[in-house]
Amino acid sequence: MARYQKDEGEKTIMNNEIEQNALITEVIDHMAAIQQRFQAEGEDEEKKWMMMHTSDSDVIDFLKVATVQMLHVIDAIGELEPVNGITISKQYSIPRGSVSKITRRLADIYMIQFEPVPDNKKEVLFRLTPLGKKIFILHQQLHQHIHHNMSHFLHQYKLEDIRFLVSLMKDVISTSWVQIEEKAIQINEPARILPSKVETSSESAEKNDIVAMLQQLDAKKLNRAKQLIQLAFFED
Repeated sequence: MARYQKDEGEKTIMNNEIEQNALITEVIDHMAAIQQRFQAEGEDEEKKWMMMHTSDSDVIDFLKVATVQMLHVIDAIGELEPVNGITISKQYSIPRGSVSKITRRLADIYMIQFEPVPDNKKEVLFRLTPLGKKIFILHQQLHQHIHHNMSHFLHQYKLEDIRFLVSLMKDVISTSWVQIEEKAIQINEPARILPSKVETSSESAEKNDIVAMLQQLDAKKLNRAKQLIQLAFFED
């Protein structure tokens, strides 16, 4: 009986490790997919929403050619005006060179105007024009719409789920994955660039099938399967 309980305990531990590794891989894949979705679809979706919620032809014409950074700079000026380029760069993490180029372009199309600083000929402040304010207000309405939808989506989860999600996101934000990798590399060891591999849906399905089969084995058979896998794929 004791032997059976020990085997079952070892089997449970190994099954949990297998499932944990599979879920970690799935989480990483999902994070990459989320990032790609925001990069590929986020800008177009936001601009489409804004164009659908205005009848102003000048606003629509601007949105057709606007970039995300242009909208961010308009937001910064709308919230902080009058404001200089250095403050915009620091507050919104936009390179100063980019701020300079974007503000010149926005001024050329009458979205913002320059305001000289007394006793400082080199510095200028930025303010929104009436047209720029229309863009700013519309973009703020979009932010409110997104916030409402995200809040509604997250309310389907329990309080403990939200607490875990907040904790996880804080940890992710404060962690440098590159730094962790660098610590594992010897100082005198030459850097090696490993080819990245994108997992296909068929490979993911095969992994899930393998995990399902392994979960049916007892501790003794799992150990044997581990040895066979090592011999077949990981030993020269």
